[in-house]
Amino acid sequence: MDDRVELGLALLERLEHESLSLAAAVDRIETVTSDPTVTRTILDEAELRGIIEREDGIVRPKSRLYVRYEQDVVTREGEFSCRRCGSGLSTGHFIKLEAGELGPFGSSCIRKVTGREE
Repeated sequence: MDDRVELGLALLERLEHESLSLAAAVDRIETVTSDPTVTRTILDEAELRGIIEREDGIVRPKSRLYVRYEQDVVTREGEFSCRRCGSGLSTGHFIKLEAGELGPFGSSCIRKVTGREE
């Protein structure tokens, strides 16, 4: 299976949302891939594996595994562009997932991607 699919599944598994719109879920997945076919595959596979439930444009993560900032997020100094918003960063935040590392993100985008803030 495509590495992007595994990374997307690992991200969906760690979202701190009771529920979110399909558009918000796709926003998170787009940090992994902008390919609509891969995005659809990630959502379909997540539903098949019981990671999420989808109904009427709402996605409900089933897992209660959350990103633990102390253990699962590493920061690196350098010149980066945020994978979510494209802003230039001097400190990149990376999420360590079973399927690989996702990032870099800025400090506010990493909270949005994981579901710590809307």
